[in-house]
Parts: sequence; C-alpha cells; structure tokens
Amino acid sequence: MPGTVEDVRDENYKEFTDAPAALVAYGLATCEPCKTYDPILEEIAAKFLDVKVGKAKMHVPGRCREIKKSHTFETYPTTHFFAHGKLLLTREGVVEPAELASLISDHLLK
Repeated sequence: MPGTVEDVRDENYKEFTDAPAALVAYGLATCEPCKTYDPILEEIAAKFLDVKVGKAKMHVPGRCREIKKSHTFETYPTTHFFAHGKLLLTREGVVEPAELASLISDHLLK
C-alpha cells in the first residue's frame, strides 16, 4: 500500500525487487539501531508514494529463509535500493531521513 512500510518475506520479496522503485530495510527485533530506523522508514514511505518501502524481519523463523540464501548481511539495519529487478545500491546502518530522501531521488526517481 503506498505511503506505508510493508512487511517483506519470501512470498512477496519479488514484488519489491521487481518494482520500478523500492527499498527494503533488513533488520532484527533486538537491534536498537533497527528500532531507531523504523520511524525514518515510515516518514520516507509517506513522502515518496511512488517508492515501495519494506522491512524484512530477518529473525522471524521461516519468514525470510530464501532472502537469507541470496543475501548476507554484516550489519543491521542494511538497506537495499531496487529498480526493475536490479539491486542499485546498498547502505549499512541507519540512514538519516535527508540522506535517504536524496538517495531515493538520485537513484530511484530519475
């Protein structure tokens, strides 16, 4: 749904990777920086209605099994920027709202 952060799991991951413009933040429930990132993602989802924004909870058993097979993460949160089936950019750690907005404008909304 435009304007909201969606839960990402194996079943809907392709909807994000294949979207014209999407970002997926991978995180854990126990990760303090991930909790800090949640309101930033909400803000970005509300501001960029043409960008599909999702959050993958990597700790939930069985939810992201296939995603874990295709990606390895050194740090949480990690954010991937996708456009039309291509991974364009990866950012580790919390990305501040202004930088996130700039990255979306520069890479996803050309």
